[in-house]
Amino acid sequence: MKIFIDSANLTDIEEGLKRGFAQGITTNPSLLAKEPKSSFEAHIGKIIELIKKYQPGIHLSVEVFSRDQKTILEQAQKFIKQFAYPQMSVKVQVGWDELETIKKLSAAGISVNCTACMSVTQAVMAARAGAKYVSLFWGRIRDGGLDFDMPRARDAAFAKKALDKNDFDPFWVVKSTRQILDQDKIPSEIIAGSMRGAVDVRDARLAGAHIVTVPPKFFPDMISHFKTDQVVNQFLTDFEKWLS
Repeated sequence: MKIFIDSANLTDIEEGLKRGFAQGITTNPSLLAKEPKSSFEAHIGKIIELIKKYQPGIHLSVEVFSRDQKTILEQAQKFIKQFAYPQMSVKVQVGWDELETIKKLSAAGISVNCTACMSVTQAVMAARAGAKYVSLFWGRIRDGGLDFDMPRARDAAFAKKALDKNDFDPFWVVKSTRQILDQDKIPSEIIAGSMRGAVDVRDARLAGAHIVTVPPKFFPDMISHFKTDQVVNQFLTDFEKWLS
């Protein structure tokens, strides 16, 4: 399982990179908006500096901040030139018009991470358009079946058979997407995001995600276990008794 750090916080990123388990970092405009105001370019530059210091060559995804197709293309090209980090992907949100943009960026040799995918068909279409990564939002997929603010949109999708109940089971969505990618020999990789806890991280990989991107607040839960604490304390206590 490849684990990416889902954060724009420099301290959290550094703490994760120092420990050596992360193989990438994903950011998005919402994560950046949580940080103290500064230059976008300067902040991404600091993330790249941390990568080069601790784990040179790991993946970095940086998201565009526009829905205008011309602007997305311009921003993507600017990111590639300005940051000059070979292992960087540009995150582009999924959508009908965005598929054309993904195709153009891919044809230009730019690695694309198609983000905000919630369904199998979204992910497969983005992959076919040339996205190197398709990001399926595990927690938000599950929310879609429970969201009381969007019953009309959900019912409308059911009525026209655009979605069914399976589409709100993230395990099924990721598993089905992986099955199609493998069967059709599509080289795109699935990134599972929107994790809500350590159990989601485990289940996302078991469902077939190649990569799971994780908020740093869940790392302590992933590495700790109350029985581990008990056993280690017992070992140390027994040894201290033997020494005395």
